[in-house]
Amino acid sequence: MTADRPPLAEGVPDRLYGRRRGHPLRPRQQRLLDVTLPRLRLTAEQARDPRAAFGMGDAPLWLEVGFGGGEHAFDQVAAHPEVAYIASEVFENGLCSLLTRLAAEGEEATGALPPNLRLWPTDARHLLGALPKASLDRLFLLFPDPWPKARHAKRRFVHPSLLPLVARALKPGGIWRIASDDPTYQAWTEEVMRDAADFEPVGRVVQRPTDWPGTRYEAKALREGRTPIYWTFRRR
Repeated sequence: MTADRPPLAEGVPDRLYGRRRGHPLRPRQQRLLDVTLPRLRLTAEQARDPRAAFGMGDAPLWLEVGFGGGEHAFDQVAAHPEVAYIASEVFENGLCSLLTRLAAEGEEATGALPPNLRLWPTDARHLLGALPKASLDRLFLLFPDPWPKARHAKRRFVHPSLLPLVARALKPGGIWRIASDDPTYQAWTEEVMRDAADFEPVGRVVQRPTDWPGTRYEAKALREGRTPIYWTFRRR
């Protein structure tokens, strides 16, 4: 078993995501994936000692799972230069969206990039298994795919079989933030986390806290009349 593919619980699918690419990539987007992404990519080997990969000493380590369009990750990295930030996303168009914000056109290979950011462009569960135990100070899961059909429930990141993997990576006192606008996922999260012995609820609000940067998915939900819920859980 390789470092980026730790064992997963029996019955859990090989992946939690669907397609990796949406519309065809434009030449600029392909350059970002070919040239800029490797400059920021966290390797499986580096994941075993992530703080060494950043060269930031004992800096707090934060992870965002499924960063979507990258708005939240971009704002957090800029607002917290003292934090080592890992952003994970498998969807190529989402990766391109964040990379477009980071690299000016024509400077994909040479332009300055945030020193406190690394990208993990594959399944975040494998990263959680590769990270040292109790290494994360904070975890973000914002507006994940709700997988609304009952037969797809096992694909949800908030799942009883995956909680031990999250608990292993978060240090005691570490914070897990979750947000969703989908009623099915909201009810599911309430049910799963109610029985999660490793986590205690410390916040549940329907107005986004001021230190949570917004995302395009939140904006879409509000336009369409859905009410997001923002949870905060602490690792016991």
